[in-house]
Amino acid sequence: MSIARSYLSNFVSLIFPQLCVACNQSLIGGEDLLCTNCRYSLPQTNFHLHSNNIVAQQFWGKLPFEAAYALYHFNKGGAVQNMMHNFKYNGMKEIGNLLGNIAGAQLADNEIFKTVNFIIPVPLHKKRLRERGYNQSECFAYGLADKLTAEVSTGNLIRTVATKTQTHKSRFARFENMKEVFEVANPDLLANKHVLLVDDIVTTGSTLEACGAELLKVPGLKLSIATIAYAE
Repeated sequence: MSIARSYLSNFVSLIFPQLCVACNQSLIGGEDLLCTNCRYSLPQTNFHLHSNNIVAQQFWGKLPFEAAYALYHFNKGGAVQNMMHNFKYNGMKEIGNLLGNIAGAQLADNEIFKTVNFIIPVPLHKKRLRERGYNQSECFAYGLADKLTAEVSTGNLIRTVATKTQTHKSRFARFENMKEVFEVANPDLLANKHVLLVDDIVTTGSTLEACGAELLKVPGLKLSIATIAYAE
């Protein structure tokens, strides 16, 4: 970059500063999407180091699985919530790839996650996908795939019913809302494979449970779960 272009770039950044997607503070040279402070201070869970973590406990007795994980703790009003809002509702799908890279770097050295063959994002219904323009879980999946020796599989796990929002529903109501919503289009492709099912946020786990139950109908399939954030 020429000196003139560098000065122009700095001037534009001064007038129209790029903001951190988590804390809304101005980014400085070399920072992208997340400021350096947020990269190191966002509340990481380190669940990849503990097999009996809180996310795993969500699925005990409900699904047979190999491992379960979330990258961040989600607190209302916190920086992670702000980041996830930008990701899901403000069109900033590049956040998903970044967070997938961060999570994938953690999981790449984990003996269980190293054996994953396919990464499958929780699918959106076609109507919701048209409205939003992208599937946030799919963006996360591709970021993970950059760091794991696994292939992203889209279009095999299908959402057949456009469900109403899960917000403010009880755990039982969420589970009932997700019954018979998903199906696997090509089971043979996943037979005897280790599948990593991914979503953006896990709360009660009802959506992941419904997806996982459908995937586990495939003979020999092993299931693991990863999300960007865990909300208590």
